[in-house]
Amino acid sequence: MTTQVLDDLKEEDEEEEEDEEGCVNPTEVKMSQIVMPCHCNHRQELSVGQLLKWMDSTACLSAERHAGSLCVTASMDDIHFEHTISVGQVVNIRAKVNRAFNTSMEVTLRPVAPQTQREHVEYSVAAERRRVRMLHSDIVKELLSSGSVEQADSSAVCSGMAAEKTRVESVELVLPPHANHQVNTFGGQIMAWMVNVATIAASRLCQAHPTLRAIDMFTFRGPSQVGDRLLLRAIVNNAFKNSLEVGVRAEAYQEEGPNRHINSAFMTFEVLDDSGKPCTLPRIRPEPLEGERRFQEATARKKIRLDRKYIISRKQSEVPLSVPWDPRNQVYLSYNNVSALKMLAARKNWRLSTEKDKVRLYTLEQKSMLSFRVEAEVDVPAHRAFCLLADLSNRTSWDMHYKKCELIHGVDDDDFIYRVVTPSVRQAAGGSPTSTNPGEGVLQDFILLASRRKPCGHGDPYVIALRSVSLATHPPFEGYNRGEVLCAGFTILETNNNMSLISYYNQASPEVLPYISTDIAGLSSSFYHTFCSCSQYLSRNRQLPASEEVTGNYGAANTIVHSTPL
Repeated sequence: MTTQVLDDLKEEDEEEEEDEEGCVNPTEVKMSQIVMPCHCNHRQELSVGQLLKWMDSTACLSAERHAGSLCVTASMDDIHFEHTISVGQVVNIRAKVNRAFNTSMEVTLRPVAPQTQREHVEYSVAAERRRVRMLHSDIVKELLSSGSVEQADSSAVCSGMAAEKTRVESVELVLPPHANHQVNTFGGQIMAWMVNVATIAASRLCQAHPTLRAIDMFTFRGPSQVGDRLLLRAIVNNAFKNSLEVGVRAEAYQEEGPNRHINSAFMTFEVLDDSGKPCTLPRIRPEPLEGERRFQEATARKKIRLDRKYIISRKQSEVPLSVPWDPRNQVYLSYNNVSALKMLAARKNWRLSTEKDKVRLYTLEQKSMLSFRVEAEVDVPAHRAFCLLADLSNRTSWDMHYKKCELIHGVDDDDFIYRVVTPSVRQAAGGSPTSTNPGEGVLQDFILLASRRKPCGHGDPYVIALRSVSLATHPPFEGYNRGEVLCAGFTILETNNNMSLISYYNQASPEVLPYISTDIAGLSSSFYHTFCSCSQYLSRNRQLPASEEVTGNYGAANTIVHSTPL
């Protein structure tokens, strides 16, 4: 499920409105609230706790529309707060079900049926987000066990404030206004109480009013009902230069036996000066054993947040485009790789530039970025085309731009890293280098992460997403220009009569644009010949037995291979 929050100063995305015009999602719920003084903190800004309650209520109503029964919040993905909302502004909250996962035997949820192109994208990307959620705790543990977390300055830590001085405990009695009609406590109410105690703990360290910037995944581990006494505990886990992390735990008090664990979360705070810039914060001194564990885990979570932010924020205009690949950021790289291609494919305003024998070349201009799409229908089943195209090593047999392709690392069943060698533009076109520029005749190579995904449901395409990464074991080689790709790949959609629509996308980087510029200008049709070659390759291999398909052929590359320059 997705929940969007928009204040009255933020405009709706025009393409989304066009996409949804005339099509109503039955699970969509919209809530509008005017911010009153009672909803705000002492600075007359909407409190995060109140916002979380509104978001939770809207999301649960949307989920109940789909499920046809009572729903409670099980988890909430990472939340980032970009700006404040003041008294008098209107908050618009919209929630709709993207995908239903059956995780309980008590109720079987019917599958979600996406209606619009945008909903199809959200439906498939929901599976990628779930993949990230499932692996998040394992990544933290791996970071700690591998020693990849940078150790803090021991002298600064020893002189810091004792973490125990930031500890806060609070007890809240769950009353009927805090619960739904089946006496289960609203998840948003519990989250609001957790934010309150976390804010107090943070203020004890910084001696100022902190601003909540982010919340790591909320996961509810057990229910709470009217009459429960909730014990809320918070403590500062670690303090960095401009931010600090507070760990919060909510438990239901039990007279006999251990308290019942309800929820845990990690919240990141900043302190802003009068100009809105983050202040330098004092350091924290963790308590032995348990405190040191929390201290190190907070550092690992910060590394994950920074890696993820770096991966997602890369833009075409930035150099380098490649993100360093690491086993611990692989899940986020893979998520960004697949979701970026799906979002590019869902964009509107694609313009047909050239067509020849039903092979079409489209372009899309976005500010300083040019993307292109080449597509055609082929007489090959979609699943078979996916198996053949997913192995980039075979691409040298049909794509003249692929001079060599070697598999460097098989990450898992769905993600692989290749080194691709391409000729110069003139050599690829069949000519000989005549320029006096000495760098123009050398070969180019790319280090590509290939992420492949099968359809999540009917109407969803097969996806083979490509993006550049950098590997310490494969630095730029002498005699090669290292090229980069931000977003590229194939989508393969099943059509009528056991045929498939194959589309190739690429956000044209400076290294890629020369290969396609003459086609866009209508001066050549190399795209047509390449796609025809691809179609012939697929047709030749259409009837190979299923045992020879690529689904199990990557097992030989489970470790990084140290290759030498060609």
